[in-house]
Amino acid sequence: MSCVEVMQTYLDRIEKYNPTYNAIVSLRPREELLAQARQADAELNKGLYRGWMHGFPHAVKDLAATRGIATSMGSPILKNWVPEHDAVFVERLRNAGAILIGKTNTPEFGLGSQIYNSVFGVTRNAWDSKLCAGGSSGGAAVALATSMVPVADGSDMMGSLRNPAAYNNVIGFRPTQGRVPFGPTGEVFYQQLGYEGPMGRNVRDAAQLLATMAGFDSRVPLSLESDPAQFAGSLDIETKGMKIAWLGDFQGYLPMEEGVLSLCESALKRFNDMGVSVEAVDMKHPMDEVWQTWLTMRHFLIAGIAKGLYAREENRALMKPEAIWEIEGGLELSAMDVYAASEARTRWYQAPKPLYRVRASRRGAAPTAGGLGWDPLDVAHPTRPKPRA
Repeated sequence: MSCVEVMQTYLDRIEKYNPTYNAIVSLRPREELLAQARQADAELNKGLYRGWMHGFPHAVKDLAATRGIATSMGSPILKNWVPEHDAVFVERLRNAGAILIGKTNTPEFGLGSQIYNSVFGVTRNAWDSKLCAGGSSGGAAVALATSMVPVADGSDMMGSLRNPAAYNNVIGFRPTQGRVPFGPTGEVFYQQLGYEGPMGRNVRDAAQLLATMAGFDSRVPLSLESDPAQFAGSLDIETKGMKIAWLGDFQGYLPMEEGVLSLCESALKRFNDMGVSVEAVDMKHPMDEVWQTWLTMRHFLIAGIAKGLYAREENRALMKPEAIWEIEGGLELSAMDVYAASEARTRWYQAPKPLYRVRASRRGAAPTAGGLGWDPLDVAHPTRPKPRA
């Protein structure tokens, strides 16, 4: 099958289904895309194969910069912005042979778990157009679930790859911080909350896309140096003896619609058939503190990114109330507020460690913190540490 035939098939499908679901936006002209597909075929005829995405039509989430294609971020302020550069992972998709056909819809600045904005409107669920698509990578998930694209990329700050994937029955994977370099951007150290990652209709497709998106980039100093090719390898592994920690609803802290929690718990029984043990875990940590910590760090980050746009009164008039609330919340923070939030984040990170302390001590090898005179794994200090004199 030729690249032209593939492109024609996907464009026909977009023409048929996108008017209902509104998942793909800023779609490039058909003749322009078919010309790129003909070029991809010509390269193959000359023996030039760019990679597994050679000739693939791909739509990038409308938060990531795409050279020559409008990147609105769902905001009327930026609806005419056409970047002169690509995001790092977009560069990699192009190098692997992908043909960028347009963007996938997102809420304004990616803020929200539903897809609507005043530029492109509402994206609808792939299985029932009357229902929520999830967000903020809802356009990507719906485009994928309706087979308007082969694979999709998204980004995740607080579930934005995962909940739209769940709502539309596809795979959304939030990678480890630094696995997919976030950039190039004017700030490369503090942004540690939102990560870009892959989506697929099955796990293997998602893993293959991750192998293309991941890998170190010198412009992003916190990116990881491990070989991304590992994700393109075999996913067949021995699961017997593995353990999964199950957090559930954090002992009732998170409200659940009736039936959701029991459905998840019944699904966990599948792991028993694979030889995997599932252990319920009580973090024994103040969840209200975790939530406030998240709000502080999110306000801080979003205010830093968007302060330039917010500074102009005419822009503020175009912003949705949730965006203004985030930015103004960040502008009210002090440096000590942000540092205190980082301390609280550290306490949350260390909260599960007493579990490991018990297991390590059975082997006679409990680790210590050394110079501070405080053992972060000490069960007697589950919250704020008080260094000894």
